[in-house]
Amino acid sequence: MSLSTSPVFSAYPLEDYRNHKQAIDDSLARALEHGHYILGNEVAAFEKEFATYTQTKHCIGVANGTDAIEVILRALDIGPNCKVALPSHTAVASASAIARAGATPVFVDIDLESRTICPHALESLLSSPLGVNVKAVLAVHIYGHSCDLASLQAVADKHGVILLEDCAQAHGATFQSKPVGSIGRAAAFSFYPTKNLGAIGDGGGITTNDDELANRMNIIRQYGWKDRYISACEGVNSRLDELQAAILRVKLQSLSRSILQRRKLATLYNELLNGSSIVMPPTCKSGCEHAYHLYVVRCSKRDALMKHLLGHGVPAALHYPAAIHQQPGYYHITKQSPALPNTDALVKEILTLPLQPYLSEEAIRFTCAVIREFEI
Repeated sequence: MSLSTSPVFSAYPLEDYRNHKQAIDDSLARALEHGHYILGNEVAAFEKEFATYTQTKHCIGVANGTDAIEVILRALDIGPNCKVALPSHTAVASASAIARAGATPVFVDIDLESRTICPHALESLLSSPLGVNVKAVLAVHIYGHSCDLASLQAVADKHGVILLEDCAQAHGATFQSKPVGSIGRAAAFSFYPTKNLGAIGDGGGITTNDDELANRMNIIRQYGWKDRYISACEGVNSRLDELQAAILRVKLQSLSRSILQRRKLATLYNELLNGSSIVMPPTCKSGCEHAYHLYVVRCSKRDALMKHLLGHGVPAALHYPAAIHQQPGYYHITKQSPALPNTDALVKEILTLPLQPYLSEEAIRFTCAVIREFEI
């Protein structure tokens, strides 16, 4: 393929809006005409529909994915003097939410194949002095690949720890044929615009099969109100916006199709990059269905390759340039966590290649041709 002219890398999530424009515009008009703009019909309907999609009993809409984690922890009374284990290889929001709930994040190393939290590393932490007061583990399904939830649940049960899921990047992923978000005690979702299911603004949700916990989270998300204007407990103000719920209801109808397209494009990447001397494509472990929120490869010459890609008009990116324990705002927590050799090794090599459901196969082929040119 000629590299003289790059194909169009369509803008996302703008392209997502354009493909749903009429339905979204109609849904917004419907919501505006109804006149109930906070926790109205659209939020209630979306909560029911998303619970069905995730095969859970309850969905609680909140303002964003960070709030979703915080509300879960508050509802479980996990706060001051408590610790929550999580991988350092994740978006900083995961740790930020734990700190906002008053608890202390403790970092756990990852499995290099799936890039998710390692059950053996979790076992080691919980069996050590650093594991004292760990009340929950937050299993982050990074890039759209599920954690090994069965092994994590076994470790959590052994040590009396609650298993929670961070599904911000994993809408549509499965583990042993079950949707992520349906296995842990509760799960947090983000509907940030670039997610597999994205609003046009901020939004978040919590799923659970625990009736009592769902009721408590419903109360906490709105000032702790059990009865209006009367706080039964200390709560927060975190409500999914009615207009965003209307938008999400439209996009939810095509989510399964868009994830199938993500998988199709990822398969094309895998085929074209097979045998590469410098790039290692992502893998999908047995029993998991990848949702490919991001297509992240490993490359020992990452920085040079990224410069080469950008120079040819390929919008490569880093997710993320530093693990949380490597960031100044969390140095104090790093001292309270075990060594993270796999995380340290991975973060220097990760590179995100463009992938979204409206990307053409031509764009994928061009990207791979640019990579092959770099190898020569």
